Amino acid sequence: MTTAAVSESRPPLVMVHGMLDSSSVFRRLLTHLPEAQRPLLLPDLPLRCGITPIAESAALLDQHIQAAFGPEQPIDLLGFSMGGVIARTWVQLLGGHRRTRRLISVGSPHHGTLTAMPWPRWPMAGIADLKWGSPLLRELNGNLDTLASIACSSFYSGLDLVVLPGWRAVLPVGVQRMLPVWTHPQLLRDRQALEPLAEELQRA
Repeated sequence: MTTAAVSESRPPLVMVHGMLDSSSVFRRLLTHLPEAQRPLLLPDLPLRCGITPIAESAALLDQHIQAAFGPEQPIDLLGFSMGGVIARTWVQLLGGHRRTRRLISVGSPHHGTLTAMPWPRWPMAGIADLKWGSPLLRELNGNLDTLASIACSSFYSGLDLVVLPGWRAVLPVGVQRMLPVWTHPQLLRDRQALEPLAEELQRA
């Protein structure tokens, strides 16, 4: 986990990794950002290869945010893959909307993915939460009021074989942009994805 002192000029940026990743997955993206641009929080969440339910991971994310920045400091959020759904769950179901300025999603299955369909709820609760029409996704997509005041943007790969089909990896509100990469990992590795993401993160 990485943190820095809170700046008054720009809100902290919280980055949430995906199911098989750790916070190190953002290493290349961070090299495209100016050093000390703003405070960062990169928590390592125990997603246990998809065993941990999304709601439980969102509660752990809340603990990290509260510990780093207190209960009121506004923040920006970026979530990759499952991390985007975790971040969104925190925003919509755990009161995060009251302090979130921007929500940036990268390759996150907000409308479910076919790759999750074969997995049973037990023991793979986190993966099962990403099935088409799962109770969690129905709840998130059924009431978008908490996203109304947040600047939302989604980045995705049209050929993604992790979120399948790729066009389902978008938030139901906000700007959507398909990146010219071929695979899910390239969303955080390829220059053609990293440069647009860095540009988005450096917007005021």
